[in-house]
Amino acid sequence: MTTQTLNSRTEVKHQIVESDITVIGGGLSGVSAAISAARLGKRVALVGNRPVLGGNSSSEVRVWVVGATAHGMQRFARESGVIGELYVENQYRNPEGNPIHWDEVVFDAVRAEPNIQLFLNTDVRSVQTDDRDGEPFIHSVVGWTMGSEIETTFLSPYFIDATGDGLVGDRAGAEYMLGREAKSDFGEDWAPEVADREFLGSTILFYTKDTGKPVRFVAPDSAKDISTTPIPESRIIRSGDSGAHYWWIEWGGELDIVHENERIRDELRSVIFGIWDYIKNSGRFDAETLDLEWVGSMPGKREYRRFVGDHVLTQNDILEQRDFDDAVAFGGWSIDLHPVEGMYGTVAGAHQRYSNGIFGIPFRCYYSRSVPNLLMAGRDISATHVAFGSTRVMATCAVGGEAAGTGAALALDLGVQPRALAPDHAADLRQLLLRQDASVFGVRNEDPLDIARTARVSASSTLTTLDSQPDDGSTVRLHRLDHDLGVLLPVDPQLDSVTVLLSTAVDTSLEVSLWTTGKRQNAVPVHQELRSVIAVPGSEGAQWVTIPLSWTPSEPENVVVVFEANPHVSIELTDAPAPGVLALAHQPEDDGDANVAVSHDEPIVQWPAHILRGWGARLRVHPPTAAYDVAKVAGGYQRPYGGPQMWVSAAGPATRDEWVLLDWDEPKTVTEIRLVFDDDVDVELNTLHHHRSPHVVFPQLVRDYAVEGRTAQGWETLVTETGNRRRHRVHDVRPSSPIEALRVSITATNGDAHARIVAVRAYE
Repeated sequence: MTTQTLNSRTEVKHQIVESDITVIGGGLSGVSAAISAARLGKRVALVGNRPVLGGNSSSEVRVWVVGATAHGMQRFARESGVIGELYVENQYRNPEGNPIHWDEVVFDAVRAEPNIQLFLNTDVRSVQTDDRDGEPFIHSVVGWTMGSEIETTFLSPYFIDATGDGLVGDRAGAEYMLGREAKSDFGEDWAPEVADREFLGSTILFYTKDTGKPVRFVAPDSAKDISTTPIPESRIIRSGDSGAHYWWIEWGGELDIVHENERIRDELRSVIFGIWDYIKNSGRFDAETLDLEWVGSMPGKREYRRFVGDHVLTQNDILEQRDFDDAVAFGGWSIDLHPVEGMYGTVAGAHQRYSNGIFGIPFRCYYSRSVPNLLMAGRDISATHVAFGSTRVMATCAVGGEAAGTGAALALDLGVQPRALAPDHAADLRQLLLRQDASVFGVRNEDPLDIARTARVSASSTLTTLDSQPDDGSTVRLHRLDHDLGVLLPVDPQLDSVTVLLSTAVDTSLEVSLWTTGKRQNAVPVHQELRSVIAVPGSEGAQWVTIPLSWTPSEPENVVVVFEANPHVSIELTDAPAPGVLALAHQPEDDGDANVAVSHDEPIVQWPAHILRGWGARLRVHPPTAAYDVAKVAGGYQRPYGGPQMWVSAAGPATRDEWVLLDWDEPKTVTEIRLVFDDDVDVELNTLHHHRSPHVVFPQLVRDYAVEGRTAQGWETLVTETGNRRRHRVHDVRPSSPIEALRVSITATNGDAHARIVAVRAYE
């Protein structure tokens, strides 16, 4: 509800906006919080102080959106939920990575939600609180809209601080941390011995273009002579790079990031013009036809206040991948810490340390323990400085925003404060997030409202082999074992042997071992379980060789079969492996950024994804795999977890229609169907396309499908879709009478040889 008044003396227009939830901050965390709450039927005021949405990812700052995939270092890690939708939509609309187009992708997602009132160019400056039993409750926040000269008071029961710097929480009196905690505070190896007020610095970026003709550059008076600084010797400068490749233009870590923002901006811009002068006029670069196209005017901040919740996420939580009963989001980016001197440092621009896979973040990190109706989303959540080095990246901030928005909506429904959710309603919150296809893992669908869980489930066919067929259009190649090769495969429910396609011209022996991954979400070898030496006879061509590797886990899990180096042997790889099958070369390698220091002792770096990304081994398992059983679509997981967690058809839609059938003993009055399709979360996406995917639509996604219900009168079509390019589809349905069965029929994918469904949900 919005009411307006006019003060005739000052002619200041004032309005009052009442909503269920007020989100302050228009970055990706605030956007995700607002969208998630709005979709749950809550009236949301989304308030941002810039003219565009997206925060540091917007066209004003132009930082690429990264998250748990860690530039492709982590496997099966791309986020789902709101940020996942934005990623996939940007891939379709914006294959060139234009930040202007990304602005509109984000804008359109917000505009599509009728429950959101959007207030841009509106700077919140004051916060009003009430004292309730000795605790400050936020009553309202007041913002000033530039250009329109409107003052707005925002009223709501819950407020989400997604400002990045934590302005709202600070004004409300919330407890927070600044700088770096001491090693003894949380037992973190990477923390300093003594606490200090040092931060990660801020960054301004620049874009260049090739004009095709000579262009001279006359440096402005403000340009810094970088030859007098350590920059040319300690940082990699290339004339062809621009944008986020220059993330290391960073400064301000020794200052107060907020209160000295203007000084930081001026220093950063002086260095940008100095770098460009160096590139254009030093004679060391091929840059005659290059010109500056854009230089940012506001620093992209990395760090400031971090509010204290009921749990403070630590380095050990991340690296040990600790399990939390209230985990509502995940990360996977490295613990990415930078020297306080920033671009003037003489050490690497960043030092990174990886967990062995994605890690969970508990809901207790997303609300304030000192201001009961305040939640946090973004880089200001409850984490130590070291842990914040991982959680601060924008896609991880966004999944946290979705958790905060969903948590606020659930708290409103239950009539409790957010702090009550973690101890008393964590399971309900996680189920609600899973229903929205949010970024939670290791959570099985136990939604009591989902009647699909009570149905008998069957399918037209099911894939029972891990081998790709030579006639399905895939490409195969021989990969010589000059280094150890790991082959990731799902084991469900047991494994007696693995048969692989090998080639060798001489009689030889091959050492093979089976490794588990430590956590079910991981995809790298951690613990060796079995070892075998097999004889491989010489042959003129490739031959199937069986390796006895009996393994019966108590629950489905990933295992890695490691073939030790033998230059006499080659293994056949395919570019269309079965879901969940990967090839990992044992050749330590990071993501290739020379400005970053990475330990090569970590499993993720030891077994990098980049070298053989997109390839898997030709292999067969005995007994036939149950990894793609159709039962997984009803009451299963919605992300890879100990395997791919989806139904996969044996025969592709190119040869015949495929279907999944849900059958009930009693007729059901179904009003909503939710479908989750596979969009290959192993593929890294990036808003500015740091790594490019060749497909604007994921081939694995179902393209054309129909949903039918069987009433007493027979089959009735409820939904018909063509040209689908999204993972999560929600359909309101109105069958003419209660249905006894539900059938999802797939007539085409976007290119894959098999139909895939992750989840089918039905609600009365």
